[in-house]
Amino acid sequence: MRNGQYGTKTRRAAVAVVSAATAALLVTACGPGGDGPGPAAAPTAAPTAAPTAAATVPAAPGAPAPTKGGPATGGPATGAAPAGGSPSAGATAPACGIGDLKADAHQAGQRPAGTGVGAVVVAFTDTSAHPCTLQGFPTVAGAANGSPDRNAPLAVTHTGAAAPVRLAPGGKAWLKLTFVQVQGEGDGTCASGATPVAYPTLVVGLPGAGAHQVALDDGLFAECDNKVTATAVLGTSPS
Repeated sequence: MRNGQYGTKTRRAAVAVVSAATAALLVTACGPGGDGPGPAAAPTAAPTAAPTAAATVPAAPGAPAPTKGGPATGGPATGAAPAGGSPSAGATAPACGIGDLKADAHQAGQRPAGTGVGAVVVAFTDTSAHPCTLQGFPTVAGAANGSPDRNAPLAVTHTGAAAPVRLAPGGKAWLKLTFVQVQGEGDGTCASGATPVAYPTLVVGLPGAGAHQVALDDGLFAECDNKVTATAVLGTSPS
């Protein structure tokens, strides 16, 4: 963890949480021949129920293989353009495919108080040679460092409105994920009484654009209750 919120005790606690709360996910689901869940799908509808912290819950089938890597209103927004300009803002662009995008994640500047990660911003960069369009809310699942096909879906609550975001080659789009924050020191606590869980990676699915596995640039995705609040894809970076 970073930004002065997590001491050595908290970092040890996050690792202990991974060992205790996600052992079934990482060992039984990721091991050879295990009947773990399938890949996280990217539907537009949010999951209706969250798994328990120790359970491995199958994701909906049919998602393409993942890759590692204020709300827009009033029509399409344009992602940041590389040097040399971008295509006309009035031109249409096809939907982004999974191979067009690179994803990465960092801890958000504005997040709930507590000792967990709190909130993260996920950025999607158009790495293709053509413009493309993203739109909609993500699916989110916790996963180990290995295969993203073995994951535990989180219950997603939507915030804000979805609108098309047009990316020029090299341009970016973003979304923000806000978790139920971990409280306290030592092993940490959840206000609900549940046991906190820490995932090394997330699998973030986008409508029509595949599932993308991301790791934080520092730390783990520690959260409570297997719930997350997500914005739609945005044309400007949230704080």
